[in-house]
Amino acid sequence: MPSSCWIDQQTRESIILLSLLPRFTAKRLNVLHRKLHKPLASFLSLDHNSQLALGFDEEQIGLLRRYSQSHAFRLASNWHKPEQSQYVLTLHDSLYPSLLREIATPPIALFLKGNIQRIDEAQIAIVGSRNPTTSGKQLAEQFAGQLAALGITITSGLAMGVDACAHQGALDAGGNTLAVLGCGIDTVYPRRNKALYAKMIENDGLLVSEFMPNTPAQAYHFPRRNRIVSGLSLGTLVIEAAFKSGSLITARAALEQNREVFAVPGNVLNPTAAGCNYLIQQGAKLVTNIEDILEEYQHLICHPSNVAQKHSKKSVTSYLATDTLLDSVDIDVTAIDIIAERNKLPVHAVMAALLEYELRGLVASVPGGYIKLRGK
Repeated sequence: MPSSCWIDQQTRESIILLSLLPRFTAKRLNVLHRKLHKPLASFLSLDHNSQLALGFDEEQIGLLRRYSQSHAFRLASNWHKPEQSQYVLTLHDSLYPSLLREIATPPIALFLKGNIQRIDEAQIAIVGSRNPTTSGKQLAEQFAGQLAALGITITSGLAMGVDACAHQGALDAGGNTLAVLGCGIDTVYPRRNKALYAKMIENDGLLVSEFMPNTPAQAYHFPRRNRIVSGLSLGTLVIEAAFKSGSLITARAALEQNREVFAVPGNVLNPTAAGCNYLIQQGAKLVTNIEDILEEYQHLICHPSNVAQKHSKKSVTSYLATDTLLDSVDIDVTAIDIIAERNKLPVHAVMAALLEYELRGLVASVPGGYIKLRGK
């Protein structure tokens, strides 16, 4: 990668330091750059009154001196090692993703690990419940795999549940995936996703965070993380989300960023579907197959009609629920593999039919499979 892609180290360190300050935004960075009329790093050597004149308040001036001597700042400043696939990407770098620049509050510095080409590729975010149903997990993998197979990068937050399934689905399809973290770039959270974290790096994926290396996960980090997930993406697909959930925060951020929001509908009796159904009521596009997403981005696909034909066998709408299939679901929990075996159908076809049944209130997704609702 040519060195001209990167700003000089002094400027990079200055932006990292500024990113640590409370109330210091991208807009403030641009104003500071215009006011200085000299290299950005020069603000550190100015006297107190000159720093006040540049717009820094007393608290920020005190923190600048403290942070500049901190171990965390030194660690962050040394993170940029392109030869080791580690990067610090700032608003002043030409490689900063164009879509992320457009949001109201873009991070002024990002820490990256992995294949940096992922950062500015066409991306679709897939988010949802941390405790999805079996069908939710399989739908996340299915949507992610089909989109990734078409060259679209799948972006999510590396959380348990739908996020992890989306990343895994993209990897299984041999596609690209990107994770935005709610902790430091070198911290794995949740720990149960340690293997997935490593697999993404091994398979040309990319990890992204606006938090300093070594920063532990905190609850208030995740809304900030979510705006980056949606900000990097052309659109956000929500698969199973409670009415009050982080996934709806991501969807709200996408709307504020003037991006598309898609939602998979669910059974009105299922609490994990309440958020998706609400989003659809509020105008999100109802999605039952990837063609519903692709028709919004036909410029990304060379021959959309061929794509639709290629994936028609995997389309949710191409499988109609039948009485025979419904009869194969017991009142007790019935595993999806058993339902597929009874009907001599592939699992993805059964999943599509079961989704239709859920929408009609004939079956319910439960841990371990599905149950037929009594009286149906």
